[in-house]
Amino acid sequence: MADRTPPPAHGGGDSFTIVGHRGASGYRPEHTLASYELAARMGADYIEPDLVTTKDGVLVARHEPEIGGTTDVADHPEFASRKVTKSLDGVAVTGWFTEDFTLAELKTLRAKERIPDIRQHNTIYDGRYEVPTFQEVIDLVKRLSRELHREIGIYPETKHPTYFQKQGLALEPALVSTLNRNGLNRSSAKVYVQSFEVTNLIGLKRQLRVPLVQLTSATGAPFDFVDAGDPRTYADIVSPAGLKDVAKYAKGLGPDKNQVIPRDAAGFLTTPTTLVRDAHRAGLKVHPYTFRAENSFLPADFRSSTVPAQYGDLFAEIEAFRATGIDGLFTDNTDVAVAQEQLAAA
Repeated sequence: MADRTPPPAHGGGDSFTIVGHRGASGYRPEHTLASYELAARMGADYIEPDLVTTKDGVLVARHEPEIGGTTDVADHPEFASRKVTKSLDGVAVTGWFTEDFTLAELKTLRAKERIPDIRQHNTIYDGRYEVPTFQEVIDLVKRLSRELHREIGIYPETKHPTYFQKQGLALEPALVSTLNRNGLNRSSAKVYVQSFEVTNLIGLKRQLRVPLVQLTSATGAPFDFVDAGDPRTYADIVSPAGLKDVAKYAKGLGPDKNQVIPRDAAGFLTTPTTLVRDAHRAGLKVHPYTFRAENSFLPADFRSSTVPAQYGDLFAEIEAFRATGIDGLFTDNTDVAVAQEQLAAA
């Protein structure tokens, strides 16, 4: 695994930003220190922890507050009574939730592969890694930056901020204090903070000196808008007028890649939208998600077969999206994105 040439300091004109999505989650169970470390060693510019909170207010890295699909909690009889059904952004979800566990209890669990049918090879690592705290992720990044002689960034996402706020466990104070404590709340820090909601980003704008990124989906609306009765949708946010509003509090846009190049009914790529151009005109960088090697995630143009778990041509997909002018991307396969960048630069 070749390390990349050290990128310039944040904001210094790095030609293309590669974000290890939940680490190197194509090769290790997502949101584990092993996944983050592998992404960094493969050459990621940033690693991305999704942040949720424990009962005692500690930020930990999980894709969702519900952890039945990403840990072995179901195998722990002592926690059987913690299984509940909750409304998560208006959707009934049954399982075990991080906010019902103290950090000490959560540390007795072990991570497992979230999509074993697609990534069977990752299941060999099931049961081997803890759920990491945000502080442990930062400590890892600092150590690897020294070891690899290049600065590795962190790109945390606040997950379901309205949901946690309503439980009296708001994510933002812990995020701000953690960044402050680690000397990372400064404009020169290699940090982005992202959210699918809008209100918490606007609030964080007043507390953080690092750039913020507005995430968007190809469908639906931010839950804070839904909860407040605001009729605006993600489609409104990515309109030219909406992007100008985003630029008032954020420096970047993290769209679903289908908002950059849509697919037709058969799954083939169609004509690119004007989103990248419109975002750039508003002064926003564009980092779409998520680029993955398996056929089940690829456009039909680049699938190798009808077998969902087999690899298709991720190189070609990245090349097609880079042609639209995107500034970076989120990927589960850092090594492929790094190799594609190196080939493009050759």
